[in-house]
Amino acid sequence: MTATGMDVDRLVAIDVHTHAEISADGRSSLSPVLLEASARYFKAAHRQPTIAETAGIYRERNMAAVIFTVDAEHATGHPRISNEEVAASCAEHADVLIPFASVDPWKGRAAVREARRLVAEHSVRGFKFHPSLQDFSPDDRMAYPLYEAIEELGVPALFHSGQTGIGAGVPGGGGIRLKHSNPMLVDDVAVDFPHLRIVLAHPSFPWQDEALAVATHKPFVHIDLSGWSPKYFPPQLVRYANTLLQDKVLFGSDHPVITPDRWLADFAKLDISDEVRPKILKHNAARLLGLVQEDA
Repeated sequence: MTATGMDVDRLVAIDVHTHAEISADGRSSLSPVLLEASARYFKAAHRQPTIAETAGIYRERNMAAVIFTVDAEHATGHPRISNEEVAASCAEHADVLIPFASVDPWKGRAAVREARRLVAEHSVRGFKFHPSLQDFSPDDRMAYPLYEAIEELGVPALFHSGQTGIGAGVPGGGGIRLKHSNPMLVDDVAVDFPHLRIVLAHPSFPWQDEALAVATHKPFVHIDLSGWSPKYFPPQLVRYANTLLQDKVLFGSDHPVITPDRWLADFAKLDISDEVRPKILKHNAARLLGLVQEDA
């Protein structure tokens, strides 16, 4: 049992990538246009569960989940869901939910202050960045004071990488620039903040090989497998997950756009060794998130 009340031994899996998409007062994390585009991209009716409903889904399955929203107010003008609300809801469901925060790097010193406060006062366990939606390049020095704070706080930074369903099919992509989510841009971050634990989210189409190169070269860079059904994973991703990166690849679903049930059913059909499978589903995440000792 961890200090947060989470019984890691009981868990069958830890999903490191789920979204809080609706606030307690019913406000969406995305504008209607971007939300509809995401639903079309994933070919699914886009139901937005509350954080409490998400907790129930994972509790029923003996799984835990990292959950976050995205603060992209500078680029989109759309108000974010409060990080404090996400953290408070996770505290109510601490047996299954792990709070990450999202702070828009364009907020400068205010972003740094907020990040420090969220960890110190709200037990936030990591930070989510979506460079394309937030309209910044990860290697932009504008964001470096925020990375420095996150590195000092000792929590992970998770970066969306590759194409995004947000804005897909909207004229001009809704103003979202895919180039910001090339994982090679995160390589500079890994160099300049060598102890920052980084997660490259998703199979990084069309830059899968770049993501594998960065994760292989930089010791604290990980890859999560969210946002795609495993049956569509590129073969080189499966090969590296099964071998060189077996200790650095993480289960992520992208719930609610992909359910953990669908993801796990398709993952069960992949040619992953019996030794590696539990690492991807649980043990790598437990170590990264500090739920177990590093040498466990």
